[in-house]
Amino acid sequence: MRTIDTVVVGAGQAGLTMSWHLQQADRDHVVLDGRASLGGGWQDRWDAFRLVSPNWTASFPGHPYDGPDPDGFMPRDEIAGRVAGYAAVIGAPVELATEVRRLRLVGDRFRLETSGGPLEARTVVVATGGFHVPHRPPVAEQVPEAVVQLHSQQYRSASALPEGAVLVVGSGQSGVQIAEELQAAGRRVFLSVGSAGRLPRRYRGSDTFRWLAEVAERGDALGTPLPTADRLPDPRMRLAGNPHCSGHGGGHDTNLRQLAADGMTLLGRIDGVDGARLGLASDLAANLAWADRFFDERFRGLFDAFIERAEIDAPPDDREPFDFEPPVLAELDLERAGITTIVWTTGYRLDYGWIELPIFDELGFPRQVDGVSEAPGLFFLGSLWLRTQASSTLFGVGIDAGRLAAAMGLPGAA
Repeated sequence: MRTIDTVVVGAGQAGLTMSWHLQQADRDHVVLDGRASLGGGWQDRWDAFRLVSPNWTASFPGHPYDGPDPDGFMPRDEIAGRVAGYAAVIGAPVELATEVRRLRLVGDRFRLETSGGPLEARTVVVATGGFHVPHRPPVAEQVPEAVVQLHSQQYRSASALPEGAVLVVGSGQSGVQIAEELQAAGRRVFLSVGSAGRLPRRYRGSDTFRWLAEVAERGDALGTPLPTADRLPDPRMRLAGNPHCSGHGGGHDTNLRQLAADGMTLLGRIDGVDGARLGLASDLAANLAWADRFFDERFRGLFDAFIERAEIDAPPDDREPFDFEPPVLAELDLERAGITTIVWTTGYRLDYGWIELPIFDELGFPRQVDGVSEAPGLFFLGSLWLRTQASSTLFGVGIDAGRLAAAMGLPGAA
């Protein structure tokens, strides 16, 4: 039986960041990943994908961003390459094509059954992110077979789809960017709008992600912390779609009302299928109103308080409202609309079924505090709402990793 002190599961930015901390502490460890190549989940994005967060957020411990365009937005291959390059820069002990199929406790050690054989470890860090299994709602099973259906993880480009109109379901980051891309390619686009909010690209003179990162890093000390998962009014909010904005074209706002004014057809949620007809909920107006309010209710006051307490000289908010009100449809006939493809941008579901320990809540999240689970020696990093909404972002992983390293008692951790 192969034995090792610490096993890190996942070689994306979270797993590699933890490897850096373990190396600083001279901790014997290995990083396992079932993929055949480095680059993490970024490799699954579509051809024209770009980061929503600026390039400077792709700064990792021991490997800060030093490229020529810190305020630009990396394309898919560049961010995947940067994550892969990080492994080389820090000399991470990565073993690819090694899937962890089972994790259980045997005595006082963890037993991992992998595609490369079994091993035992004193400590395990699960760094598999929060996007495990592509999710399609049950209503997808009722759509006529003539319509091509694919999840956003399978989408590559407008040219790869059959000719005809496209229905995009979901208005989080991926859904809105894909819908915008399809419209720019000349496709007729229908977008089923959900409850995701929207972020302004810039607020008070800086990219919104600059304020988010500043608050994540310094807000606790200034009394303006990001809300933690335990303070959410509804635990299910941890599964909500990420608010939308775009890194395309140098970065810009993505306002659904503007997209509708430009010719995109917005729809409410799909609440039933009868042959080629989709029944639509009457929630479009409410969902658009929520998207408009999202930033003001969730972040504006927090950012303003941080700016004031940090004594930052920032200009006033110069955003202007856009009041276009699109028509509301009660149903959509797929054949009459010429829709040949549906792209489901309906997110992912968690899959920790390989971990045979009773540490998960009713939504599938591990019960943990700052990455320290209820099972001594088992830790998590990089997952959705590990601590705050920033936990699964490029910059948030590094902040959480420092906390986790300290909780693990690694020498030199802050």
